[in-house]
Amino acid sequence: MAEYEPWTEARAADIIAAHAGLEGATLPILHDMQATFGCVPVDAVPMIAAALNLSRAEVHGVVSFYHEFRRTPPGRHVLRLCRAEACQALGGDALADHVRRRLRLDWHGTTPDGAVTLEPVFCLGLCAVGPSAMLDYEPLGRLDAAKVDAALERLP
Repeated sequence: MAEYEPWTEARAADIIAAHAGLEGATLPILHDMQATFGCVPVDAVPMIAAALNLSRAEVHGVVSFYHEFRRTPPGRHVLRLCRAEACQALGGDALADHVRRRLRLDWHGTTPDGAVTLEPVFCLGLCAVGPSAMLDYEPLGRLDAAKVDAALERLP
């Protein structure tokens, strides 16, 4: 479970300055923004664009293209369910349906209490133990509804 800093323009400017001289600085800046603030804040997009001589649309395009980038901070815990073919073949679709019903969420949603964010991922590299997931970077394999429920119930 990560701790994030509150958004400040000054902190965002420091992040941009640390990477602006690199070739291909857009992705390192976006990753650092998300690691710092838990997301890529909307207010950061024009700052990044100006620093890198890009349009806001170009920066927004990068943020929206890569599913890993968030526009809002996640919940205290993040459950990433594998949606790749190997996990689907082993019951991943039914598992995903169960989790979405249990949490009353769709993909990228966060429970009202801020406890859990549900994200799809397209391969965790755990194909031999599918269906698989990651809960706060802890890999979970050979999942079924009961195992996911038990993992979620153990969350603080």
